[in-house]
Amino acid sequence: MAEATDLIPLINGIEYSWGDITATVGGVPVVGITAIEYGDDQVVENHYGAGRFPVSYSKGRVTPSAKITVAMGEVIGWQAKSPTGRLQDLAPFPIVVAYIPEDGQIVTDKIMNCRFKKNARNWKEGDTRQLVDLELVPRISSGTTSNSKFNRGGRDCLPLFIE
Repeated sequence: MAEATDLIPLINGIEYSWGDITATVGGVPVVGITAIEYGDDQVVENHYGAGRFPVSYSKGRVTPSAKITVAMGEVIGWQAKSPTGRLQDLAPFPIVVAYIPEDGQIVTDKIMNCRFKKNARNWKEGDTRQLVDLELVPRISSGTTSNSKFNRGGRDCLPLFIE
């Protein structure tokens, strides 16, 4: 466990911000992105034995999730690359989110093997631009990593996010 003396303070109080983010979908920068949300949820359960308190715990299924909001022009471009014109029929793709501050450490997150779950529009009177909320279905990807703890059955399996 980290001690209070092990924490490294922010220099000049500068934190990562939206302006530091660069996102790519399938290797192509997305300039019309206005929001991105991603993470994973894991089942963690306590086990009870003698007494009232847990005596152990176990971990279960990991469920990744991701959502992006982009300008309609981005969606039209992706649909044009689909063999059927549907976002849901595109091959799985990675999304890379890089935090690139002016004078700080670059942090990169990779959301692997994404697929679009739905494609819908929501227009209202007075709208001057269409922002499209797209829910994604990410999965764990096979690839290479130097971390041997992810080796499963002769191939390397990468976690959802890689730094």
